[in-house]
Amino acid sequence: MNVLNKHLLTLAGGLTLAANMLHAASDNRQPNVVFIMVDDYGWADVGYNGSRFYETPNIDRLASEGIIFTDGYAAASISSPSRVSLMTGKYPARTGITDWIPGYQYGLKPEQLKQYKMLAPEMPLNMPLEEVTMAEAFKEHGYATYHVGKWHCAEDSLYYPQYQGFDVNIGGWLKGSPNGIRRSQGGKGAYCSPYRNPYLPDGPEGEFLTDRLGDESIKLIKNSSADKPFFLYLAFYAVHTPIEAKPEYVKYFKWKAQRMGLDTIVPFTRNLEWYKNAEYKAGHWKERTVQSDAEYAALIYSMDENVGRVMQALKDNGLDKNTIVCLLSDNGGLSTAEGSPTCNAPLRAGKGWLYEGGIREPFIIKYPQMVEAGSVCHTPVVAVDFYPTLLDMAGLPLKPHQHVDGKSLLPLLKGDQAYDRGPIFFHYPHYGGKGDTPAGAVRMGDYKLIEFYEDGHVELYNLKNDISETRDLSKTEKDKAAEMQKMLHRWRTDCNAKMPTRNPHYVPASMK
Repeated sequence: MNVLNKHLLTLAGGLTLAANMLHAASDNRQPNVVFIMVDDYGWADVGYNGSRFYETPNIDRLASEGIIFTDGYAAASISSPSRVSLMTGKYPARTGITDWIPGYQYGLKPEQLKQYKMLAPEMPLNMPLEEVTMAEAFKEHGYATYHVGKWHCAEDSLYYPQYQGFDVNIGGWLKGSPNGIRRSQGGKGAYCSPYRNPYLPDGPEGEFLTDRLGDESIKLIKNSSADKPFFLYLAFYAVHTPIEAKPEYVKYFKWKAQRMGLDTIVPFTRNLEWYKNAEYKAGHWKERTVQSDAEYAALIYSMDENVGRVMQALKDNGLDKNTIVCLLSDNGGLSTAEGSPTCNAPLRAGKGWLYEGGIREPFIIKYPQMVEAGSVCHTPVVAVDFYPTLLDMAGLPLKPHQHVDGKSLLPLLKGDQAYDRGPIFFHYPHYGGKGDTPAGAVRMGDYKLIEFYEDGHVELYNLKNDISETRDLSKTEKDKAAEMQKMLHRWRTDCNAKMPTRNPHYVPASMK
């Protein structure tokens, strides 16, 4: 071997060693975090939970590469309280933000309020700056923090993402839905540019919002510093109303619906048999019983497409092995109002309700260094758990005085199936306009109890045996119902939960 070859081999070996050292340094660095929040996306709206009409290949792949929590819950059945809870690690009852901002009854005229038996409590309209958000917790430890998409945690601009721990805010403001010009108003669609969003410069006319948010996330990933980890919160506006998708995708799903014979099925029912307050609900809602809306399917497809693009960007930039990726929805699919674009079956009801269809969500965590691919966990967990869990996964100190309601799921991620994170609580003292009424709930083990605030009656279900909540056990298992109701009451007291009050101006429909 001549001297030149020796030098070349030495150089090659040195380069290999350097590359290995850089790779090791990257692996030992604190992990990046990409948190994907989908809007109004139901547990049954994803392929891995059995949907045959919707197509979600990228979310399905993400699920196969990480862990699925089959009994994963949002913190509320409606947007703003879920998002505030995710950021704070506190239940809505504790933060006081219990409805979407500004709320369904907010601004109604006295004559309109007469139809409601109860009046919702007043609530803050901004997530307090005193809360140490999840973004702030990561920023304290040197993370770059990015917010892309929907915020809906505040009405006042002084409480937007850039004042709550995010270095970058793209698209986050008071609006909870896309603000483009709807087709009914002569525009390209609510999801298309011009966006009329002060925190998202317009793109070319007709640019699709979901694609734009994907583009912005990919830019942030590509431009991230090699020696500084990042926390990226990608909160899609999809699949919130108005349901307006790309025409070419809508055309495909119309064809698919015809091929599957879905276009011949009447998709709605007004059956009131299992609703207690038929007086209020009659005429206010219709429930979808089959997934067949092509526009909604197309909106899901674009969202899933961009999940895949973001995942590919992580891989292309050598970050996929050291990035925690989470996916969640803020509440269940919209199935009983506003056009009822989806069906949550086998789960009952949907957005706004405390039945499973309103709160059980796709709930995924992927992290190759800690989570075995293809894992499935049946332990009930809830969105407030993400705050301590992500800090724990990143090796950062917890903030127990902040995320007081969240529990770290690290034992479950490491395969401890015996770990029990404890009971899960819900509090929704509002009418959501979806046929629902003010209620609270507790999930403990296989059982779930719902208490309806209008008359105080309760319903008890064994979700292991009855995922559709069709068999009320409150009369046959009275001790269990009483135990769980007391637990719910104690929790509300501990949280200082605000309750709805009787409406002195209520006028029953029979008297109108």
